[in-house]
Amino acid sequence: MNSESLFTVALGLNDPWHVLDIQFDPDKGQIDFAVGFHSGAKFSCPHCEAVQQGVHDTRKRTWRHLNFFQYQAFIHADLPRVRCSECGKTTQVKPPWSRPGSGFSLLMEALLVVLAKQMPVRSIAQLLGLSDGQIWRILDHYVDAARAQEDFSSVQSVGLDETASRRGHNYISLFHDLDQRRLLFACEGRDKSVVAQFVKDLEAHNGQAENIESICIDMSKSYVAGVSEFLPEAEITFDPFHVMAIINKAVDQVRRQEAKTEPLLKKTRYVWLKNKENQTQKQQELFNSLPKSRLKTARAWRIKTLLQEIYQQCQTVTGAEQALTKWYSWAIRCRLEPMKEAAKTIRRHWNGILSWFDGHLNNGGVEGANSLIQAAKARAKGYGTARHLITISYLVIGKLTHLPVSPFTTRYGG
Repeated sequence: MNSESLFTVALGLNDPWHVLDIQFDPDKGQIDFAVGFHSGAKFSCPHCEAVQQGVHDTRKRTWRHLNFFQYQAFIHADLPRVRCSECGKTTQVKPPWSRPGSGFSLLMEALLVVLAKQMPVRSIAQLLGLSDGQIWRILDHYVDAARAQEDFSSVQSVGLDETASRRGHNYISLFHDLDQRRLLFACEGRDKSVVAQFVKDLEAHNGQAENIESICIDMSKSYVAGVSEFLPEAEITFDPFHVMAIINKAVDQVRRQEAKTEPLLKKTRYVWLKNKENQTQKQQELFNSLPKSRLKTARAWRIKTLLQEIYQQCQTVTGAEQALTKWYSWAIRCRLEPMKEAAKTIRRHWNGILSWFDGHLNNGGVEGANSLIQAAKARAKGYGTARHLITISYLVIGKLTHLPVSPFTTRYGG
């Protein structure tokens, strides 16, 4: 087998396509494959699919392929155009190694998609001698194409949360399927319109707004308003994580106020916010040494701890409501303004908080997924646009089933 025949097989080409010539330049670090078709070959019309159409003319094209060893590889071909005898149109034939309009082979694009799940785009670009823009265009194409084939008809439980796209008040909202633990939809912003956008996308993927039985969110007024308007059948559940975040914020406000007259409380923030089992030994020792009998912060901490115990111990809505009523009575009379305000917030969201004790719906998986997004963002040292962050979010946690697989897995099963 000569080298042209060998690389014809290596490139996965079938009749009438074959490698005509190979040029290797070690100084440039490049190998070039000239690919052509047999004389007299006929092709199907790309427009109407009529078979056995003769070649009208050709156009020169070049595609970046997977590296061969340490050398960049390029495919060059004169792509034929056919003038169809059936529809009368003159159309360029699609090469079997690439998609229309792309300057990369399908295998090269597959590799870029796989790498982008694990590496920052900038690092991939530097590794393979490409530009960031080239890679982003490929990722956007495949994510959009894969999402177009997703089916959301079985979605019933949704988790909605936000994550920062850039420093400042720049956010994207993320809608998750809580049963399948996958990202369904992401968009810029965190006002009530994001719920309308989600419903539109849901219906475009065979889902129905009336099929959404439950949604887990934080206590954002805009999210609550959006769900009430656009997902009226969904029962709202407020995630314990966000409830406790409100209480922890109130405890810290009490500590900061008291620290002005109690020097012992300075630099003790995490002593009060961390659960005992998560405290370091030094934090435990400091916590045990504080005069908790007279500290307002200690009283706020006990209010917080009781609420945690309600979440841990109550098994029914009835039991939880009784316990929460007692807790609220204590918190609202505690003479600690931050804790009283937190208690009022919980009272305003009473039904959504109690609904957690019915189905234990929570955004724990959502928070974990968001941490993966932020980890990817940290590796990349941020993204230039929200669109880029959304694309990576779909790649990392979307569980898209129609993305190209690794070219190496395809061939070697590894």
